Amino acid sequence: MTQRAPSTFVRDAALALLLAAVLGAAWTIRDWSDLGALRLPDTDDAVRLLQVRDWLAGQAFGDVTQARIGIPPGLAMHWTRAADLGPAALIALLGPLIGGHAATVTAVTLWPITLFAVALALTGSISRALGSAAATAMAVAALAYPATTLFLPGRIDHHGLQIVLLLALVRAVLGTGKIATGALGGAATALSIAVGLETAPLLAVGGLAITAEWWHGRAGARERMTGYAAALALGLAGAALLFRTSAWSYPACDGFTATAWRAAQALSLGPLALAAASPLLRTRAARSAAVLLVAMAGLAVLWLLGQRCADPYGSVDPLVRRLWLAHVGEARPLLEAPVADAIGYAGLMTVGVVATLWQAIRTRAAGWVVLLAFQLGALAITLVQLRGAYAGAQLAAPALAATIAVARSRGVVALAASWLASAGFVYPLAGSIAAPAAGPPSGMENCTSPGELARLAKLPGGTAMTSIDIGAFAVVATPHRLVAAPYHRNMAGNAAMYRFFLSEPSASEAIARQLKIDYVVSCPSDFAELGRSAGVDTLARQLQVGHAPAWLAPVGGPGPLRIYRVTR
Repeated sequence: MTQRAPSTFVRDAALALLLAAVLGAAWTIRDWSDLGALRLPDTDDAVRLLQVRDWLAGQAFGDVTQARIGIPPGLAMHWTRAADLGPAALIALLGPLIGGHAATVTAVTLWPITLFAVALALTGSISRALGSAAATAMAVAALAYPATTLFLPGRIDHHGLQIVLLLALVRAVLGTGKIATGALGGAATALSIAVGLETAPLLAVGGLAITAEWWHGRAGARERMTGYAAALALGLAGAALLFRTSAWSYPACDGFTATAWRAAQALSLGPLALAAASPLLRTRAARSAAVLLVAMAGLAVLWLLGQRCADPYGSVDPLVRRLWLAHVGEARPLLEAPVADAIGYAGLMTVGVVATLWQAIRTRAAGWVVLLAFQLGALAITLVQLRGAYAGAQLAAPALAATIAVARSRGVVALAASWLASAGFVYPLAGSIAAPAAGPPSGMENCTSPGELARLAKLPGGTAMTSIDIGAFAVVATPHRLVAAPYHRNMAGNAAMYRFFLSEPSASEAIARQLKIDYVVSCPSDFAELGRSAGVDTLARQLQVGHAPAWLAPVGGPGPLRIYRVTR
């Protein structure tokens, strides 16, 4: 009896799991000292863990207020519970078996690696749909910096989930199925909007691609459009019921708010109308007229409902915008970023765009044109904010795999060069060589290490004034309220923090008394980006040189993190 060969799906899934497991294990071993102490890689991961813990401890599903961030009554986060579900499920399942701490460490380690495996499998499936080598594409994607940084152990924030949902949409757009294929794309789009709006322009590219296929009248396009439109409209309606938060009416488009949902829900009716009218639109001219009408209606919707979406940070205090937001690395425009960051973030994405353009010209296949549209969308986002490069790097893998396949027939040198160009980790190395960092590292990692935060945690619970980045880590590791944290909605707290540290000590004391501050925490790297503009007479500069005013008493012992108690 002959054995049946495993399907391509099984082989691709097995390779994706193997790559994710091997790299995930290596990353876990490297970062274990931090992971074991739940010192997570990014401030968003830390606060995401806090949000998950609050929910598991009894906070309402729709209440995403962080009571210990900002000025009372707390900070209404711009997140939903959608990205909490995976880590929370693992903690809830494993907690009774291995204990709360071990379950949490396991969850924050396994969840991003699981998403990484799914992302690799989807990348392979996309590559196979384009006629490229799935295994090679998955290998390239496994090295696709900066996208891979979203799947490191501890990266439980929503960006990795957004990449997975984007890849599901791309796969649906390239699919040859009918209603189910379209429904996959619509459902992925709706869930991604509920998670966050960072990839919204790319989701729009997917909708336009499905509409263009319908307009061309390709086989199965009408059914795919029907599945996509129905799943998108129903998915958004369901998301508004399930993921509506306590900050639903916040007057901005910085997350899944009522404003963002109304605009998205109204726009989703366009594809639904086109799908419903398909039997009446038998000619391309009729479909063109219908698309034009829907496009005009969509522009009207954006004008009426989407004006608040033009600048999600529009209400940020000008002082905070100038001193903090302008210095957030991934929020910088590509052309304003340091040279090393620009090369590291955009290098693989740019090479991928060129490779996909070459494949589109060489093969004249519509699928490559569709993928190129997604990549150009990611490039456009990157020109505004570097974070667009995450998707751009991930989407580069199929074309780079096809380039490697062509190079394989042209000799060892061409093959080696194509692999080198496809290795994402090469570009941050090239950036650091092209523009070496000036001076030593900032030292923030030392100030937020588990040991330093443990010193702060030993003090009786109170309100602590720290710099923005320390606040996000400290709120997870200590029982204190933190006035400042790296979130644009924390306008009052962040503005108070800057005015506190950048004022003369007498004025700072008045702010401390007004806000009932118990502890002041300082790190040598605080406000380094401001240079000498911080002023020699400010409290921040006085603390950096060790000249604390009389109303601040050192506590907590020696260490990089300087902790003071406000005397009464």
